[in-house]
Amino acid sequence: MGEPSMTETASDEALMAELAAGKQDAIGALYARYAPTVLGMAAQAVGRPAGEEIVQDVFLAVWKGARTFDPSRGSVRPWLLQIAHYRIANELRRRSRRPRIQEDPEGERLAAVPDPGPSQSEEVWNAYRHAALRRALEELPPPQRQALGLAFFEQLSHDEIAEALSLPLGTAKSRIRLGLRSLRARLAPSVALIAVAAAASLVVLRLSTARVDLARDERALTMLTSSDARALRMTAPGHPSSAEHGVYRHLPGSTVAVFTISRFPAAPDGYVYRLWALARGEWLPLGVLRPDSSGHARGIAEHPALASEPERLQVRLEPATVATAPTGPVVVAWP
Repeated sequence: MGEPSMTETASDEALMAELAAGKQDAIGALYARYAPTVLGMAAQAVGRPAGEEIVQDVFLAVWKGARTFDPSRGSVRPWLLQIAHYRIANELRRRSRRPRIQEDPEGERLAAVPDPGPSQSEEVWNAYRHAALRRALEELPPPQRQALGLAFFEQLSHDEIAEALSLPLGTAKSRIRLGLRSLRARLAPSVALIAVAAAASLVVLRLSTARVDLARDERALTMLTSSDARALRMTAPGHPSSAEHGVYRHLPGSTVAVFTISRFPAAPDGYVYRLWALARGEWLPLGVLRPDSSGHARGIAEHPALASEPERLQVRLEPATVATAPTGPVVVAWP
């Protein structure tokens, strides 16, 4: 047997830091460590089929919410298991059953899990659960977006929103009401579901596109956590030691790929970074990448041609218009 990799021997906290920095391999190590425990908890409470779905949900939350993890508020294990606790409880509530997390008559298992600190796991789970709303909210005017954001993602009441924004209660309610009206107007042509729970100022929006994205994300997580997943490193042509780099991860036979870029400057106004793959002799645009303040961005692509390793990969700086062929300078590439 070979020596264990650094990823396999790294601490939980180190893996979370790597994941937050865009190193997608870390989710595989965390999955290997904790998926059996989460599945055991979930299967005892809701049965194995639903338990397997909960495992996917939990690790999607960890993957997409890695940057919100704060090691000063608790260690990874109780934080992750608490996310599982919320998801299991949600499933039990959905079934109108008494929320019994698992068979643990002596309370030994739960007693061994330390308190991760107030609301950290819940924040991550809520952020994951409501991720589909962010895109619609981004199109609203700032005052409405700010008020609705507190209702959606922080789950504040009208009074709490008014206090947080230093606004009269009537003004806060007005901004929420106008924001919901704007959302309905924007979404009415394509969707029909906006349900408002006025007492708690919570809004639940189910979009068909969000369901498609969730299914794709689950397939991406399955690929990333496979021991057969492969990583192709993209570097600056002629400057392989350049800080700017990218990684393309895929699994032979899988049509989904995950790609990241790191240490990229912000694109100039009117331009974007776009990943292209040469597959089966055809250039495919896999997605636009917009680096955050740390220069990192992540994307997911799905296409039948991605079931095989691409012939070439290129991230180019291109005009922010619809593109049918690669243009502009190559920033990083493989091979």
